[in-house]
Amino acid sequence: MELTVYLAGQIHDDWREDVKRLAKEKDLPLHFVGPQTVHDRSDNVGEAILGEQPSGYFKDDAASAINNLRTEVLMKKSDVVIALFGEKYKQWNTAMDASAAVTLGKPLIIVRPEELIHPLKELSNKANVTVETIEQALDVLAYIYE
Repeated sequence: MELTVYLAGQIHDDWREDVKRLAKEKDLPLHFVGPQTVHDRSDNVGEAILGEQPSGYFKDDAASAINNLRTEVLMKKSDVVIALFGEKYKQWNTAMDASAAVTLGKPLIIVRPEELIHPLKELSNKANVTVETIEQALDVLAYIYE
């Protein structure tokens, strides 16, 4: 049985590649989806499809509508969501995606460092599991196959 895993979180580093590599090393039958990770594509998709917008506000609004559609479709098709809250980048999109997973009734694993326990306490309470590393998140998924 292959599970589809939505990888929610910031797109500014290669943490998703680390997850995929570790899953392969553990021989886990997982298929991964997630947000558009090419930052320029994500920021400019609205104008690429709808044409030039009159201001930055409308450019962002058009892009976010299309990005939100993509997220909703892929998340609904996913079996589980892993939401990574890292230490370096602002985490608004991650919080939004984790909340969407809860709303959709998708099993949710939150990965967050110890220093984010307090600011994420309510969201962690709604998640199925909260861990501190991506390795632990994959161990949780591996347990499904035991």
